[in-house]
Amino acid sequence: MTELHIVGGNPLSGEIEVGGRKNSAVAAIPAAILAEGASVLENLPAIGDVATYSNILSSIGAKVQRPTWSQMKIDATNIQPDVTPLEEVKKIRASYYLLGALLGRFQYARVGLPGGCDIGQRPIDQHLKGFRALGADTRIAHGEVIAQADKLRGAHIYLDVASVGATINIMYAAVLAEGTTVLENCAKEPHIVDVANFLNAMGARVVGAGTDTIKIRGVESLAPAEHAIIPDEIEAATYAVAAAATGGDVILRGVVPKHLDSVSAKLREAGVIIEENGDWIRVIGNDRPNAINVKTLPYPGFPTDAMPQMLVLLCRGRGTSVISESIYETRFNHVSELQRMGTRIHVEGRTAVVEGVETLHGAPVKASNLRAGASLVIAGLVAEGTTRVSGIEHVDRGYEFLEEKLRGVNARLCRHSDGVSEQGEADCQTTAANIGDG
Repeated sequence: MTELHIVGGNPLSGEIEVGGRKNSAVAAIPAAILAEGASVLENLPAIGDVATYSNILSSIGAKVQRPTWSQMKIDATNIQPDVTPLEEVKKIRASYYLLGALLGRFQYARVGLPGGCDIGQRPIDQHLKGFRALGADTRIAHGEVIAQADKLRGAHIYLDVASVGATINIMYAAVLAEGTTVLENCAKEPHIVDVANFLNAMGARVVGAGTDTIKIRGVESLAPAEHAIIPDEIEAATYAVAAAATGGDVILRGVVPKHLDSVSAKLREAGVIIEENGDWIRVIGNDRPNAINVKTLPYPGFPTDAMPQMLVLLCRGRGTSVISESIYETRFNHVSELQRMGTRIHVEGRTAVVEGVETLHGAPVKASNLRAGASLVIAGLVAEGTTRVSGIEHVDRGYEFLEEKLRGVNARLCRHSDGVSEQGEADCQTTAANIGDG
């Protein structure tokens, strides 16, 4: 069993370079298969989901090369649309983007149902609705989704909910369809714009990404292209909250401050100092934050992916905070782990009432999903004593070089597998004496 051992109590101080956006990366990688030839993606995060996607594409006939950890060259000339490795596909939610990409290029796709974090129901009905509107027949059988069409044709499609995944997947199916597709009630997240920019670099005609209406004029073919992934604002938000929660002073470099507006606004409301300049932000925490209320909403509202982290900050708030989760019904399934550390959180449905306490205490806890794991890491950085976070493989799906980045800003932590440090004695020397049996 792999655990992250954290000795808390150190204010974070220094600089962190933010990596490429996870949600952009796992959407852009399948977009590359829309064109014959070799596309190149840069600024990819070194995370588990990217490695899984590399394995999936290789298994369906693509030639995948990794010149560096942040680059991927994808030659999709010889891919097959109906052979997808079920076990690999089940590892990540974003595997569903293969449906739109394969359907768009071949008018046929057979892909296993997606996996990913257990944070509640995330149906793909809007994806299938869009494919059907474009002329495809769809069905689910034996754990797989099958979509096929004699010819895809542009259509007017209104999404019942502003789904990020459906918006992108329908774009993929529509870029090579005959005629024009108008997609309304679209999600507006930054990675939708990022993916649209990649598609347009390949020769697609997509306009309106980032608004609630996207128009896609179908083209006959796409050509390979090069594209750099945008910075990951959820990674940045996680480290910003960690800096604030520990009373630290951290500069986050390589970010788009505008993408962090909703998080920065709530941090400022909590009494945290936020400075912005170009492509960096500085976060200066205080002794204990103000109690505030937070409600998650689709972009540009407060992101659900940053809510578990913000929850930890407010566990030490001065007074009572209320957090409302409007996106996923089981986002609070990690609260019982935080309660082991001395927090006072009461959950009723999709609302959590948080009574701030002065001190958290280290404890053995288990991550159940990606963002829950990130929140437990932050709690460990704040708590007195040692926290052992298991289930750390969930965190690896979305955060590159987690230990190295945190140790670079004065955190004390290291990874252990069955009691043996994976970093080596030199890296874990600081924590070894405190961890005891590590």
